[in-house]
Amino acid sequence: MLRIRHWQSGFAVCATCKSDRLSACLEMKTIAIIGSGMMGSALAFPARENGHCVRLVGTPLDREIIEAIRKTNRHPKFDRAFPPGVEACQTEETKAALQGADFVICGVSSFGVEWFAQEILPLLPPGVPVLSVTKGLQNFPDGSLLSYPELWQRRLDELGKDNSLNAIGGPCTSYELVAHDQTLVAFCGKSMEILTMLKKAMETDYYLVMTTTDVVGLESAVALKNGYALGVALTIGENIRRSGNPDEMHYNSQAGVFLQATREMDALVRLQGGTSNSFYVGVGDLYVTVYGGRTRKVGILLGEGYDIDEALAQLQGVTLESLVVARRVAAALRAKAACGEIRLGDFPLLMHVDDIVSRHRKMQLPWEEFASRK
Repeated sequence: MLRIRHWQSGFAVCATCKSDRLSACLEMKTIAIIGSGMMGSALAFPARENGHCVRLVGTPLDREIIEAIRKTNRHPKFDRAFPPGVEACQTEETKAALQGADFVICGVSSFGVEWFAQEILPLLPPGVPVLSVTKGLQNFPDGSLLSYPELWQRRLDELGKDNSLNAIGGPCTSYELVAHDQTLVAFCGKSMEILTMLKKAMETDYYLVMTTTDVVGLESAVALKNGYALGVALTIGENIRRSGNPDEMHYNSQAGVFLQATREMDALVRLQGGTSNSFYVGVGDLYVTVYGGRTRKVGILLGEGYDIDEALAQLQGVTLESLVVARRVAAALRAKAACGEIRLGDFPLLMHVDDIVSRHRKMQLPWEEFASRK
């Protein structure tokens, strides 16, 4: 059963800390994490280790995960148990889990953006901030790209709600966060006061937090890295195909495409109105994505010569955020190019990635176009 704090006459009873006085809980926050995927669940570690009440709430797709956590106190994909006191809640307990929350962490994937907007935003208590780990961009026919906080802000405006929307970006894999590997990320939002509160609540000696009010720049940078990481991974697969040896690494080609990726990311972040500091956070995120995860795997398969359908079949049809980002940004660039706002020739790597994932072209990196750019 979900345990919550009850406030009466200046006193509080917290099911986790067992304190019965408000003064003892002043530094403690109640944090509701919506989405028990790997990153949302990983953030329960620094949150709970900092002494906060943590409620990890599953989406309708997370029922088995929540049941496993309740039985074992461990996420099925993590080797380490949660710190004692993390409360696992099924999706029907969402409203109760939000009661008394000081802030909410959105831990859904980019495929849960609409669900979060329609089902969770209306339930948010007035004024409670949101801190999102969901990365991605949505394109529109005029070529504009909006980050998910911007999309959610439209929904909040419709609802007449005043919740602050903030987000996390930067190089961080969930399993390494759980392992307490040194991690440096950035929190972005419009209010530095709220960002300072979120940083204080979440920062540990292994989870370090920078803050910025450049929401558009940071969210653009960390979304773009998904598509570009796939581009770098193409070279790994190509060299496996040529050498026939998966253990023989060739770094010149990886570094060359990494260079081109950072050039294009820099231009796109500036096109969105972002700052150089946000771009640098995206470069860090690009690095960690190249060297792990499903984006690397599908990029290698494509580089080996499989087409996109064959590669996804080998990954059992898994849907990848990197493919969605590449398609959306490429569509936005084509719309802008049709209006004369940009030149598609300035983004040869992204457009080639889109040719592969959207048009079933075989991988043939345009190295001459990379070299001819001024």
